[in-house]
Amino acid sequence: MNDFEPTIVAFFCNWCTYTAADLAGTSRLSYPSNIKIVRVMCTGMVDPKYVIKSFLEGADGVLISGCNPGDCHYINGNFKARRRIKLLKEILAQFGFQPERLRLTWIGASDGIRFAEIMREMTAQIKSLGPNEGRLKMVI
Repeated sequence: MNDFEPTIVAFFCNWCTYTAADLAGTSRLSYPSNIKIVRVMCTGMVDPKYVIKSFLEGADGVLISGCNPGDCHYINGNFKARRRIKLLKEILAQFGFQPERLRLTWIGASDGIRFAEIMREMTAQIKSLGPNEGRLKMVI
C-alpha cells in the first residue's frame, strides 16, 4: 500500500480555482502530479454523472473546486454545486463508495498557496483511504 499513488479527477471552475492552479504553477509551488484537471466554466455545471463516471472508470478521488460563495461569476453556481455534492455523497455511499473520496472546496483566483495545500491534503487523504475498491463492486 505504500506504493499506492491515487488518481484524482478534479473539476475546477475556470474563473477561480483554475486561475489559482495557474498562479501556483507560475509561482513554482509544488503539488502532486496525480491530479487530473478538468476545466469547467462553473462548479454548478458539473453534472453528477461526471463524478460517478470518474469513480466507475477508476478514479480514487474526485475534487470539485470553485469560487468562494458569493463570488460566483454565474451568481449561484457554487450554491448549486454544494447542494448537488451533498446529495451525491449520500448516493455514492449507497453504492459502496466512501463519501470521503468526494470533496468540494472553494479556492479564490489569488489563492495559489491554498490551492497547492489543498491538492496535497486531498492526495494524502485519498492515499490513507487506499485504492477505490467500489469500482470493482459496480462493474459486473
